[in-house]
Amino acid sequence: MFETLRLVLFLLIVNALPPLIALLSKGRFSQPLDYGKTWLDGKRIFGRNKTIRGILAGIIGGTLLFPLLGQPISIAFTAALLAMLGDLSSSFIKRRMALPSGSEVAFLDQLFESLFPTIYLASVIPFGFFKAAAILLLFVTVAYLSSRIWSILTVADIPEDYPRTVSSAVRYKEWKSCHTPYARYHVWFNLTNILSDQILLTFFFKATGLYGLGEKNARSLRIEEKIYFFESLPEEFNGFRIAFLTDLHLDGMEGIADLIKQQLDTVDFDLLLIGGDIRMKTYGSIQPAITELQSLMEAVDAPYGTFGVLGNHDCLEMLPEMEDARVIMLVNDSAPITKGDSTIWIAGVDDPHYYNLAAPDKAVENIPDNGFIIFLSHSPEPYIQASFTGARLFLCGHTHGGQICLKEGKPIITNSRAPRFTASGPWHYQGMHGYTSRGVGTSSIPVRFNCPAEIVVITLDKST
Repeated sequence: MFETLRLVLFLLIVNALPPLIALLSKGRFSQPLDYGKTWLDGKRIFGRNKTIRGILAGIIGGTLLFPLLGQPISIAFTAALLAMLGDLSSSFIKRRMALPSGSEVAFLDQLFESLFPTIYLASVIPFGFFKAAAILLLFVTVAYLSSRIWSILTVADIPEDYPRTVSSAVRYKEWKSCHTPYARYHVWFNLTNILSDQILLTFFFKATGLYGLGEKNARSLRIEEKIYFFESLPEEFNGFRIAFLTDLHLDGMEGIADLIKQQLDTVDFDLLLIGGDIRMKTYGSIQPAITELQSLMEAVDAPYGTFGVLGNHDCLEMLPEMEDARVIMLVNDSAPITKGDSTIWIAGVDDPHYYNLAAPDKAVENIPDNGFIIFLSHSPEPYIQASFTGARLFLCGHTHGGQICLKEGKPIITNSRAPRFTASGPWHYQGMHGYTSRGVGTSSIPVRFNCPAEIVVITLDKST
């Protein structure tokens, strides 16, 4: 009996490691194992939830559990490998059943990940049919009940057609971000506020005599012109111009809205996109940033409108005010831009960094196949998932290009879980063009070094 419990515990831990690592990593290293590829039936092979990170966690973790298994490390490795192959088999079958990635199917979810290693262990330990059946029955029962408890603890019910994934923890974080603190210590002990109120960084830059120069650099806002060529671009949109603003932090530096207006007056554009972080403070009233946004939008002339997404400094409660200011907010949603008889699509996701609520699949679900998609995200972190949607151009910010960089323009800190090649400027991934803007405003401290602020103006050009 004791050996049966040991084997069941081994299988439970091995199969719990992938979701546990996913939770702890907070979205890092989430490359899907199938790289978004489809099978002969046109459906994904495994889906987005089966990642290289999770498979490696199960195999490596299971191998290290050989003392629990009471067998040589090679046997533990093979058993863990077979458990992961069984998990992938279940995922493969569910994709053929047209079930969405992440959906639960009782028994099927637990069968192969326990059956494959149990058959193997029965041949090498060895043990008979009845013990194997007991292991399978006990594992399937405990694993199913555990998965239900896990879902209750980590996933909240979502109202129909609600644009965000909601959990109590997220709502509490948003409430903290948008309400006015009742006690001053709520502000004093806010880590972001410690930095933004210049308790640490301001002291350093003033002590070194660099503060004045850094502040002057931060107020040097430039226009960055880019041309992107796309064979699939509808003919009517040849020469279409998009102004891209991100990381405005309108309440963080006095006069920043006026600087933006002055620069926008110097260029013509058809469409304005805003990549989030309208405000700088992460607590208290949203009104200072909203007032500046309203003033800015009154001066904007964008014939095809203005669309935006939320950043990690923004919160859901800002949406009505932002839309009153004529910024159409895309929260895991999309909007068509029509010119003549042709249409391109703007898909925008919720904040992928702090709230971790970006849902690229949901953002594009209303876009027709082969639609020309411009993907808008606050940060570059969901770039892999965005590439799977067929997006042609990915626009983001959040990193500020580093804000404080080395002389070569290399950022010291990117504050992003995405690879550093996505930290600033143009990049390319799996046929998708990307551009990470250095942003307009500043965060934490109003200084920049070797990283000028920018407004990006993009011209879409149809390749011939």
